[in-house]
Amino acid sequence: MALLDILVYPDPWLRKRAEPVTEVDGDVRRLADDMLETMYEARGIGLAAPQVGDGRRVVVIDVSEEHDTPRVLINPEILERSGEASGEEGCLSIPGYYDEVVRATWVRYRALDRDGQPFEDEAEGTLAVCVQHEIDHLEGRLFIDYLSELKRKRVRKRMEKRERQVSAAG
Repeated sequence: MALLDILVYPDPWLRKRAEPVTEVDGDVRRLADDMLETMYEARGIGLAAPQVGDGRRVVVIDVSEEHDTPRVLINPEILERSGEASGEEGCLSIPGYYDEVVRATWVRYRALDRDGQPFEDEAEGTLAVCVQHEIDHLEGRLFIDYLSELKRKRVRKRMEKRERQVSAAG
């Protein structure tokens, strides 16, 4: 396994719509494994392939306290959603920024697993939020897209300033 670089907003990759995986092979499984390792190292609970510069519809999630319940979702799609609640969200691609986002409190979704087997599942609470957040990444959406235009502009300026500082230091 290998650690991957997590792209930081406003990197254009984060706005690209990911393409469906046509075959779950060793390359896709390796990507999922590398994404899990990267997510755990970054102390995240979810990561989508576009966040590491890959254009395939692959998501990894682990919302467990012990980080021992990894989920791999390939070509995920939400089938149903219900409820609504506001909660604080952050994103590995927007480091250090958190804000309130309204999401469904329950979702039913379908995907392929790490072995390419189709499955359906339900999620509520943190897992439901994470599934929605990561599928948004596959559509080129970020959690800041749910915020006001003023807040989005502030985030963009903050991230551009951070990028300049990192470039100047490195």
